[in-house]
Amino acid sequence: MQVLILNGPNLDVLARRDPKLYGGLSLNELESRIYGWAHALDITARCRQTNSEGEFIEWIHDAYTNVDAVIVNPGAWSHYSWAIHDALELLEVPLVEVHLSNIEQREEWRRNSVVADLAAKRVSGKGLDGYREALEFLVQRVGAPQ
Repeated sequence: MQVLILNGPNLDVLARRDPKLYGGLSLNELESRIYGWAHALDITARCRQTNSEGEFIEWIHDAYTNVDAVIVNPGAWSHYSWAIHDALELLEVPLVEVHLSNIEQREEWRRNSVVADLAAKRVSGKGLDGYREALEFLVQRVGAPQ
């Protein structure tokens, strides 16, 4: 099983962000953990991060034909980017929305996600473990590797 993990704006400076909210690890450390979890589950993961909304959308378009599932952390785009919503809406594979912090417990403007209705599962406020939970869910949903 091929899983694409897309991380949005400011995840490249994850280690500089509030460790109480975001866990204190760098993006490289996060990706290393994701690859380790994927290996343990006998699946293939590919992590990508960008601060460019257009590039993020292009990566979603690429996922239409070459992945079995997508995990997406659109960051702040979650709260207003209907362009990302529209791109994700065309996916024919399961989608999991992940947020490191608990967006439902934060500022009012962060509590709404425009991609929530597209997600087979949402994981919020579990830090790095949210990605592990998303991978495990997708293995159950798509099926164990052969």
